[in-house]
Amino acid sequence: MLSTIISFLLELAISGTGSFAGLDSKKIDRHIEELNGQKWFNCFYTDEKYRSLFFGNVHVRKKLQNRMYVKRLLVSEKAQKSFEHYLQKQINKRKLK
Repeated sequence: MLSTIISFLLELAISGTGSFAGLDSKKIDRHIEELNGQKWFNCFYTDEKYRSLFFGNVHVRKKLQNRMYVKRLLVSEKAQKSFEHYLQKQINKRKLK
């Protein structure tokens, strides 16, 4: 519940300013929308445990801002597995705090 509230507030802050730590939120949102057409990505995006990373984790957002990285995610299963592992690492870091 708390993570949902935090995610919502971060999403609101990001959309209100259009910027979060120098990131281009519109570009990131477009890339997320593009990736959402992929079943593997949609599974993570709809899972509340991971969803908050897409809105509140600067490291994940930096990766999603990079057009070449997103293109690789769209075509490379190896890149997809690597990203899945990266998301899990970010979740584990959050648990340690």
